[in-house]
Amino acid sequence: MADATATDPVLSAKPENRVWKKFRSHRSAMLGGILVSFFVLIALLAPILPIPDPAATDWGAVRKAPTAAHPMGTDEIGRDVMARLIWGAQASLLAGVVSVLIAVFVGVPLGIIAGYFGGWSDAVISRCTEALLAAPFLILAIALAAFLGPSLTNAMIAIGLSATPIFIRLTRGQVIAVKTEDYVDSARAIGLPTHKILRRYILPNVFPPVLVQATLTIATAIIAEASLSFLGLGQQPPAPSWGSMLNTAKNFLNQAPWMAMWPGIAIFLVVLGFNLLGDGLRDALDPREQ
Repeated sequence: MADATATDPVLSAKPENRVWKKFRSHRSAMLGGILVSFFVLIALLAPILPIPDPAATDWGAVRKAPTAAHPMGTDEIGRDVMARLIWGAQASLLAGVVSVLIAVFVGVPLGIIAGYFGGWSDAVISRCTEALLAAPFLILAIALAAFLGPSLTNAMIAIGLSATPIFIRLTRGQVIAVKTEDYVDSARAIGLPTHKILRRYILPNVFPPVLVQATLTIATAIIAEASLSFLGLGQQPPAPSWGSMLNTAKNFLNQAPWMAMWPGIAIFLVVLGFNLLGDGLRDALDPREQ
């Protein structure tokens, strides 16, 4: 009987090619990648796109319905909704990515320390993590943002710190599972230094689940940033933000529903994109599915 790996092109491919082929065959993941890429592209191209100044007012076009001049209509002081939506993508995506980077760079090292070394360090880190996880994520982010002060930078720090316990717990669990493997015991037996064991054997096994969790957490962070901006704790006017646009639009739902519709659709699509992308990465990186 022929070897299955010799006849299956997915199994016979190199690991990185195998992951890409599995991801590419995941239709919903590809849809998520397309949605994320679209929003990233318009955020990057916002300075050169032929759109009006997002802060420019036109008192002769206050709360005007969508027209050829303003495809998504105007807001309460005549600003172009499409221009503000495009520029607002920068704030939302930046908040999502930076917040998760803060959570990863703080949470992963703490999780490795707790999981690999154990003892009192594990006890202290785990108890603090459990205490933070006892508070709802968004409530904790609001409290931290209110303490730090209203600004996009402070909102990103608050969201990042609020998401850190998730990565501590995930990393700790992965490290505990990996450090008992035979190849790690063999590395210790031959006297390999701890920092080399962590770099060669622990981190490569921790990275895939952390990457998947980071992708999914970006979606949560974008919603959190929109919520903080809606409450006045995130991006400050007149700088555009999807959350602040919704905050303004709530006062004009009957007169100008498009003011709330477009930022709401944008948040829905970008969050959907990151969730689909994360699900696809989880399936593609799962070694049990290789």
